[in-house]
Amino acid sequence: MRFSPLVDRVAGRGAGAWRIHFEAVRRRAAGEEIIFLTVGDPDQAPPAALIDATIDSLRKRRTGYSPISGSPALRAAIAARIERRTGRPCTADNVTIVPGAQAGLFCALQCLAGPGDEVIVPEPMYATYEAVVGASGASLVNVPLLPERGFHLDLDGLAAAVTPRTRVIWVNSPHNPTGAVMTREEMEAVAALCRRHDLWLLSDEVYEDLAFARPHASAWSLPDMEDRTLVVSSLSKSHAVPGFRLGWIAGPAALGPHLFNLLLCMLYGGPLFTQEGALAALTNELPEVASLREDYRRRSRLLAGILAAAPRCRVAPPEGGMFVLLDIRGTGLASEAFAEGLLERHRVAVLPCDGFGPSAVGQLRISLTADDAVLAEAGNRIVAYARELAGS
Repeated sequence: MRFSPLVDRVAGRGAGAWRIHFEAVRRRAAGEEIIFLTVGDPDQAPPAALIDATIDSLRKRRTGYSPISGSPALRAAIAARIERRTGRPCTADNVTIVPGAQAGLFCALQCLAGPGDEVIVPEPMYATYEAVVGASGASLVNVPLLPERGFHLDLDGLAAAVTPRTRVIWVNSPHNPTGAVMTREEMEAVAALCRRHDLWLLSDEVYEDLAFARPHASAWSLPDMEDRTLVVSSLSKSHAVPGFRLGWIAGPAALGPHLFNLLLCMLYGGPLFTQEGALAALTNELPEVASLREDYRRRSRLLAGILAAAPRCRVAPPEGGMFVLLDIRGTGLASEAFAEGLLERHRVAVLPCDGFGPSAVGQLRISLTADDAVLAEAGNRIVAYARELAGS
């Protein structure tokens, strides 16, 4: 029996990026003590207001169907938050609730691009992006983010990648996996390129609250872009609730009916109790969110400082987000081989970045989702392994 061509389009390089993680999960289930620094799963407690409101909603038996595009009150609260933060108009008609930023990106691409179109994505890129573009039927066009530029955009290279088939430019800031935070000038240059060539701008801003080198510059804040900008974000990282699967797409009001139709045949509305929990969290700027950002700022400095002692390796201190990149090419091992050896010999699980694009080959993405003591122990084990390799 044959399967749909879709199964091949969603099985790109990124599909294999999680092999080390799943092996570490298997080892932990078998009883081994493993330090997990593979995925961006926050270890901190979510804000109490969010959890209390969710529990209260469940006790009120808010477990029935919800509006397909999301609770009107939550959409209005997210719109008000976007307007407050960016200074640009935003209403509930601009917002659609989706089950996490990952689903938001998938839905957005389904509505923006299709067979024969091209989507430009700077790389390294998050491992699922390739499959999201593939699922739409469009072609992925990569523009390198080079380490010598601090993984910031080469705007000339971006402009050179535009062709008559280009439909979307997709950016991500703060960036996963590199931690680079786009400047406002960079975001404005991308917007100008979109206006010049009549392109969509898709901005993944799931780490927006975790920018610590400079203020986050949202694509929504750009003038004359309201008809061609989509911003995708969620509570997963900022409020430490990835299991809630609570995200949103902000875009032109004309996009809303298309997203409605897609969600109608795919999801049929998300859980009301998580939406009512999110409403409590998003009505006000909670102090726990700022505390999370400071945690990652401190942890990134701690881990980067320890990893600086790793021979033949080079650490890239992030400007935001919840990961540190370690370039291990000088050890003579490929990133997956290094990660395998680190897991086998020192019981630390990290993510090889080869599935994140050609510019990430030889890099390890190390999650900051552990307390300071555990993170320091993991850093010291990584340095020890690098020294073993240097000695051999």
